[in-house]
Amino acid sequence: MTIYYKIAEKLSLPLKSVQAAAELLDEGATVPFISRYRKERTGSLDEVSVRAVENALKTERELEARKAFVKEAIAAAGALTPSLEASLENAATMTEVEDIYAPYKPKKRTRATMAREKGLEPLAKMIMSGNPDNCRSVASRFVGKNGVGDIDEALAGASDIIAEWASESTRLRNITRNSYRRSASLVSSVAKGKEKELAESPLACYGEFSQTVRRMPSHQYLALRRAEREGMIKVKFTLGDESDRLDESLCRTFVPRHAGRDCAGIIEDAVADASKRLLRPSVENEISAELKEEADRVAIDIFSDNLRQLLLASPLKGKRVLALDPGYRTGCKVVALDAQGNLLEDTVIYAAPPKEDIAGAKRTLERLIKTHRLDAIALGNGTASRETERFLKNNSLMPPEAIYIVSENGASVYSASDLARQEFPDKDVTVRGAVSIGRRLIDPLAELVKIDPKSIGVGQYQHDVDQNNLKNALDYTVMSCVNAVGVDVNTASEKLLSYVSGIGPALAANIVAYRAKNGDFQTRKDLKKVPRLGEKAFELAAGFLRVPGGKEPLDNTGIHPESYHVVNAMAEDLGVNPGDLAADNALLDKVNVEKLASTGVAGVETIRDIVTELRKPGRDPRTDDDNVAFVPGVGDFSEVREGMLLPGIVNNITAFGAFVNLGIKENGLIHISQMSRRRISSVNEVLKLGQRVEVKVVDIDSARKRIGLSLLI
Repeated sequence: MTIYYKIAEKLSLPLKSVQAAAELLDEGATVPFISRYRKERTGSLDEVSVRAVENALKTERELEARKAFVKEAIAAAGALTPSLEASLENAATMTEVEDIYAPYKPKKRTRATMAREKGLEPLAKMIMSGNPDNCRSVASRFVGKNGVGDIDEALAGASDIIAEWASESTRLRNITRNSYRRSASLVSSVAKGKEKELAESPLACYGEFSQTVRRMPSHQYLALRRAEREGMIKVKFTLGDESDRLDESLCRTFVPRHAGRDCAGIIEDAVADASKRLLRPSVENEISAELKEEADRVAIDIFSDNLRQLLLASPLKGKRVLALDPGYRTGCKVVALDAQGNLLEDTVIYAAPPKEDIAGAKRTLERLIKTHRLDAIALGNGTASRETERFLKNNSLMPPEAIYIVSENGASVYSASDLARQEFPDKDVTVRGAVSIGRRLIDPLAELVKIDPKSIGVGQYQHDVDQNNLKNALDYTVMSCVNAVGVDVNTASEKLLSYVSGIGPALAANIVAYRAKNGDFQTRKDLKKVPRLGEKAFELAAGFLRVPGGKEPLDNTGIHPESYHVVNAMAEDLGVNPGDLAADNALLDKVNVEKLASTGVAGVETIRDIVTELRKPGRDPRTDDDNVAFVPGVGDFSEVREGMLLPGIVNNITAFGAFVNLGIKENGLIHISQMSRRRISSVNEVLKLGQRVEVKVVDIDSARKRIGLSLLI
């Protein structure tokens, strides 16, 4: 069975499509490029499917590499048989491979190895044969040899060897695994002396916690691990009544049926020892790793989905923005930005205590708004945000619907970064932070790509999951979003360009340097003049880069340069100039896709995509239908009452619910059970990041300042 066939079967995708996608990936093509510009070759696999093939290919190749290593290791030990070789070939998971390897794996010095050094393995084999009627009599033959002191020592050593054999038995390991997966629970208890610390922690509910392995929610498992890692609780597995049944099943499987009573008793004791000392701890580690892997997957998927929604939020196009980073003692940092996010002016006002110069702050902002013809206000949601918001609205500096509350998460990370220092070498971190807040409103994608995704604040237990897997998933999400939108090659930052298909950090730096030296690019072809940007990089990147107002109108569309001849063929068939096709739906409706494809100019899918692009050349796929600023219903936690109906904005989604910005410092939580009359498996079935919602306050915890909400359907 080929690796392509395995992947196709696993993903329920056509074999030819999987093979084509895998070959393209091996040739260096990116997922966005393959899904967008190689549809004919892959049978129109979408981006999700191509990404799944990419991940499955990596997993299968790692499995094959491990199989090859194990086969070589067993062969080197002189133990490889046709049966073992076939078992390895048929192994479908890493666990199966490791079970096969277990008896041959180099071992640390164990009780069993010490017993072997004393020459007791023949005794263990005799007992396992089940034949001796009197094991003590047989054991006496080994006394006085190789340091064996007496019969009991001989039998104990033989039992240790038998216990190790039992622990290496694939059948016994599977029985133990199945028992744990079916019946095990994880139970926690408060660590000694940590009662007060836990009681004051957000993880207090995990002090006395119990949940079956089968039903363990991902977020609860990550929370348990965090509380345990911080030393506040102890966690253990328990099998309850299943524990005795497990040992009985292990003995029934491992003890030879014909074994005499004496041999059977020794073997049963050895199996019980193996179960307690070797099998259970090993399987518990496996189950823990499986739970962690699944919890990581769920958390990373949620984080990636939230990040995608945040990056693809609607830009505030064509608006000049006044951005404010509020503060108390040090004042409120203010910047004026043009519609492209360029800094026009910066200053400081004192609109909140302790200085609270309301008149001076008002005069300053009125001047900025008038001088720079500003259209909207972006207000950071951090310290002193509520006081500054009241100041803005009380003084009617702009209509309430033009005042936007913007998340500050990650702004401080950006402002202290090398990138921020390069952009604003003569400005301090406070000005850079205010600029970042304003730019997030103007174009969320272009600004947020400059920040480590983990700092954006839309994840769940992001510091508890595998950091390499998290980074890979988030980097892919950013790349996917950037390429879905397209990038203006003449205005994009180096960071934004680095996420374009085929570019990367080094070529992005070269593009920016070339642009600075030679001026704006006039065509996509000009990119080939950039040092080290060869034909392959151009092929992968060109379709995702835009050149607005350049010499070639098609350079501002998602049509790849390799397909410009298709547009010419369309125009020729219709008897018009190529430039006449753009945005002319009447003409485009006349394009006979099948007829054009039959000439061999391009495939049907490619031609359809080109027609779609020509209908809205230079379009931005991000929707722009909800750019109304949020007007909160309350101004402070003290104003919140049970039963209140309030407007809100979803600002984070987790496995257990959604956090909602109510216009105050404290977010409210809609638990997943409060979202729908029907049972749902995922919050994303009901809510999306940035969605405006109407909620009802169902619970208030004044001590912890927590607000429980239900979603009004």
